[in-house]
Amino acid sequence: MATATADLVKLAETDVNSAIAPEQYGPVITSAPFVFVDGTFNTRDLGLVPDSPLRANYAFRSGTLGGLTDNGKAVLTGKLGVKRVFDLRSPEERTSMPDPSIPGVENTWIQSSRPDSKPILDRFVAGEGEAGYEEMYLEVIEDYAGSWKAILEHVRDRPQDPFLVHCTAGRDRTGIYGGLLLALAGASEDAIATDWQLSRIGTEPVRSMLLEFARKGTDAYGDDQPGFYNLVNLKKSCWRAFVKALEKQYGGFEGFVTGKLGFSQQDLEKIKKNLTRA
Repeated sequence: MATATADLVKLAETDVNSAIAPEQYGPVITSAPFVFVDGTFNTRDLGLVPDSPLRANYAFRSGTLGGLTDNGKAVLTGKLGVKRVFDLRSPEERTSMPDPSIPGVENTWIQSSRPDSKPILDRFVAGEGEAGYEEMYLEVIEDYAGSWKAILEHVRDRPQDPFLVHCTAGRDRTGIYGGLLLALAGASEDAIATDWQLSRIGTEPVRSMLLEFARKGTDAYGDDQPGFYNLVNLKKSCWRAFVKALEKQYGGFEGFVTGKLGFSQQDLEKIKKNLTRA
C-alpha cells in the first residue's frame, strides 16, 4: 500500500541531521513509489511518484547495483521487467563495485566528458547551499550529456523495454535523470522536486555509507565543516536553483535536449509520447 503523499513529503523533508528510524522508513521504502530490490537501495518507479504523468513500470532509478542478491536480480528482471541498466558512475566507482552481469539485461556505461570534480564546500555555505547545488548540477548535466542522450534514445526507440538508471547513491546524478524524464513527461515543478527529495528517505538505510562517500568526495575534515551539512541535505530550494539556472542557460530541460543533445523536435515529441503512453 502506497504511503499518503502528504506523509511521504513530510518524511522526505526530514533534516539530514536527524536520523529516520527504521520503523519509519521501512514501510515507506517497501511501497510505491519505492520498490524493494534486495541488495540495493533508493529504488523507485518514476511513474509512481506522486502526481507523475510518466507511465508506470517503464523508467526506474536506484542506488548502486553492485550488492544485488540473487533475489534482487530476480525482482529486477521479473517483477520490474528491466531490460537495460544505465550506469552513471565514474570509472573508479565502477572498479570498486562493478555492476553484476544479469542474463537478459543489457548494461550500458558511457564515460563522462571529464572526470567528476570535487564539490567546493565554500559554495554550499550560504542559505541552504543553493549556489553550490546550482554549480554542481550544471556541471553534471553537461558532463554526462552522452548518458542522457543514450537514455533518451532508448525512450525514443525502445518504448517496450523497461530500464533502470543508477549512480552510487542514486541521489544526485540519478536525480538529474529523474528530473529530466519527469520534466519531458510534463510533470509539475513540485512533483519533480518531490521525486528528487525522496532520496532523503531512500538513502537512509545506507546513511553512514552516504556520509562517508560525501566526506571522501569533498575532502571534508569533519561533518561540522561549513558547507558540508548543506551538501548532504536535500532541500527543494536547491533543486529549484538548479532548474532556474538551467532555464537561463539552455531554456530548461527541453532546450537542453534539443540544443545541447541535438534531438529534433520530432524526436522530442516521440520521447514525450513514449514516456506517457505505452
